[in-house]
Amino acid sequence: MTQPPHDLGLIRKTFPDWSCFRSDAGIFYATRRGTTLSNTAIERGLQQTVSADDVATFVELLRDQGGRRTTT
Repeated sequence: MTQPPHDLGLIRKTFPDWSCFRSDAGIFYATRRGTTLSNTAIERGLQQTVSADDVATFVELLRDQGGRRTTT
């Protein structure tokens, strides 16, 4: 199955607190920049690194993490 086009530059610009890349296998990854989460933050659902097989899920994960960040 072919994935829809994506613009990693735009994703990086939209989520500047994350280091984003796509692996050779086509998996999208993002790791928080300059932050190490506490155990409490992780227990509340924050993640240090997220990954997804497709760009739509990837962006959804990043948005979700941003929302959790502001409410925890």
